[in-house]
Amino acid sequence: MGRSSTRESPMLEIKVQQRRDNTPPPGSSSVTNQPPRPRHPSPSPEFKPYKDWYPWLVPTIVFTNVVLFLVSMFINNCPAHSNKCIAPGFLKRFAFENMKINPLLGPSAATLLKLGALEFKKTVEEREEWRIVTCMWLHAGVFHVFANMMGLVFIGSRLEQEFGFLKIGVIYELSGIGGSLLSSLFVRTSISVGASGALFGLLGGMLSELLTNWTIYANKSAALSTMIIIILINVAVGILPHVDNYAHIGGFFTGFFLGFIVLIRPQFKWTNQKHVPPGYIAPTTKSKYKSYQYILLIISLIVLLVGFTVGLVLLFHGVDGNDYCSWCHYLTCIPTPLWTCEVRCKLEKLDKQINMTCLHNGKFDSFMLEDGNDITEMQTLCLELCSQMS
Repeated sequence: MGRSSTRESPMLEIKVQQRRDNTPPPGSSSVTNQPPRPRHPSPSPEFKPYKDWYPWLVPTIVFTNVVLFLVSMFINNCPAHSNKCIAPGFLKRFAFENMKINPLLGPSAATLLKLGALEFKKTVEEREEWRIVTCMWLHAGVFHVFANMMGLVFIGSRLEQEFGFLKIGVIYELSGIGGSLLSSLFVRTSISVGASGALFGLLGGMLSELLTNWTIYANKSAALSTMIIIILINVAVGILPHVDNYAHIGGFFTGFFLGFIVLIRPQFKWTNQKHVPPGYIAPTTKSKYKSYQYILLIISLIVLLVGFTVGLVLLFHGVDGNDYCSWCHYLTCIPTPLWTCEVRCKLEKLDKQINMTCLHNGKFDSFMLEDGNDITEMQTLCLELCSQMS
């Protein structure tokens, strides 16, 4: 019997290494059932179509206004010329004037006039045109500077962060000048100071920015209604006595038209094709702005050039806006049983003699002043003259 063989055939081990590319191996079909391994792109920075700016100009303006108010109080030095100052023992030469002289807790009108307050006679007749600019950096009292600076922080900081210091600086300064210009055409018997015109210019710029960039806002109705309510509240405050609403109105419309020029944003198609992230295809456009944006820009530019030119010509020709608008005084003060509006008098100066006529009741009287340029004394005499019963 033969023996059967028990030898086994050897085992052959074959190792197949996966190809690193997506090309099929030689001799295989070009169609594969397995999808290619996905590639993980490197992380790209967050896409921001508009640049965020760090606000530094608005804090600088706030700091400057506060410092200038302290300087005005130091120069005023109430205890040196009056024994009716407020808190002279504690505040020393920074003591406030009597409430009858300045109810806003601040310096006297004479000090503000010395430092650059807006006053028609000095601005026009004495050719001190620089007061149109300097008056917006002065404030009449603690309450005045606090209210303006708080508004500037909340409104100006947001605008500067979105549009940068240069555009906001242009709106702030030109709006302040526009407010001073309108105020000079109507206010003749008192001085005017404050950053309210510039602040209202920023409000006007916010409104025009909303309108010209209408398509980028998600909740348009809510944004517009909120803005209009804020503006109406601030304008309503201007009808209170001792508030120069002419500066508010002039500043607002200046900033409103400037907003169509300097706060205009390019349409999204233009921005996307310039800053599109890698791997994306953005729709293209040849026009940077929409048609209505160009139209508003051109109209606003014409209105501002004509408005400033006509206003300056009328001002330096001594035109009194009240002669051509008998109801305009209601824009800055509406009389009610709770208060009376600021009185207005016509003055004729003969050295230190002042001939004064109240425009409200027609009363006339003559006064001798120690200082023929004492605006505070003239205002007091005008108030007394207009308070007389007919």
